[in-house]
Amino acid sequence: MLLCQRHIIGMNTMYQAAPSVHIIVLNYNSREDTLACLRSLEHLTYPNYRVLLVDNASSDGTEQAVRSRYPDVTVIQNGRNLGFAGGNNAAIQLSLKLGADYILLLNNDTIVAPDFLDVMIEVMEQNPKVGVAGPMIYYHSQPEKIWSAGGAIDWQHGLTHMVGLNEDDVAQFGLRPRPLDFVTGCALLARRAVWEQIGLLDESFFMYYEETEWCVRAARAGWSIQMVPAAMIWHKISVEERASSPRTFYYMTRNRLLFLQRTHASYSGRLRTWGDYMRTFLSWSLWRRQHTPDLRRTLLRAVWDYTRGHFGAHTA
Repeated sequence: MLLCQRHIIGMNTMYQAAPSVHIIVLNYNSREDTLACLRSLEHLTYPNYRVLLVDNASSDGTEQAVRSRYPDVTVIQNGRNLGFAGGNNAAIQLSLKLGADYILLLNNDTIVAPDFLDVMIEVMEQNPKVGVAGPMIYYHSQPEKIWSAGGAIDWQHGLTHMVGLNEDDVAQFGLRPRPLDFVTGCALLARRAVWEQIGLLDESFFMYYEETEWCVRAARAGWSIQMVPAAMIWHKISVEERASSPRTFYYMTRNRLLFLQRTHASYSGRLRTWGDYMRTFLSWSLWRRQHTPDLRRTLLRAVWDYTRGHFGAHTA
C-alpha cells in the first residue's frame, strides 16, 4: 500500500504517532522510471505517507499506467509542461490543503532505501529548528559512488556544487546529520511550516536552481538545512549526458544568473559569473570541437534571455 496510516510500533523514534508525509513524484514522459520509483516506495517502512504523482502532460501513457497499477496514488494532471517548479507547486499546494505535516519532493528517476524516510523524519522531529533535510544520494549505476551529500554555495565566485560529487563512500561523512547550504530537489524534505512561511518554488526558474533559491530563503528565515547520511537513495543520472545537453546547459546558464539576482548576491559573485561566461564563449570560439557550436549558441541565447527578463520555459 502506498497510502498507509497506523501507529509506529517498535521504532527508535521520539514520537508515538507518525507525522503525515506527502511524497511528490513529478513525471514528464518517463514512464518506466516513474513506475520503478513507485515500486521502491511500496517498500517504505515509514507508517504514514501518501504519494502524489504529478504529470506534466506526458504523452507516453504514464498517467494511465499509474492509475491502473497504483490506485492509492493521487494523480495530478497539469495539462501542460509546467517544469520542475510549477509541476511540484501544484502538488505542494494540494498537500498543504490536505494537512500534510511534511512534504518530500522526490525525483521520479530515483530508487529509495526502505527506511530513508524514517531516518530523516526522526532527525527533524528531534530538532524543531531543522526545516529542510535531504538524504545521501548515490549513482544508481554505481551504488557506492556519491552523487550528492548536500549542496554548497560559493558566494564569492557565484557557484554552487554538490558536496561529495563522484567520491566513493568510505564513511567520510559519518552518520550524524550535518548542516549545509541547500538540499537538491532530487530529494528534498521540508516541514509544512517552512512552505507556509517562505512560499512555494519560484516558477521563473522552470527547472534548475529553483530548489537552491528556495533553500536560501529558508535559511535566511532562520531554518536549519541538514543532510542525513544514514538516509540513502539512488539516482539514475549521467553527469556526462547532462553536461552535453543544450537544454540543460541553457537552464543552468540562465538560471545561475537569475539565482544570483534573486538572492541579492554580492557584486563580486555576479562579476565572476559574467567573466566565466565570457571566457567560455571565447574559448569555444577559438577552439571549436564537437557540439561546441550548439552550446556556444545556447550560451548566447541564455544570457540574452536573462538580460531581457525572459524566464520560465525556454522556447527555441
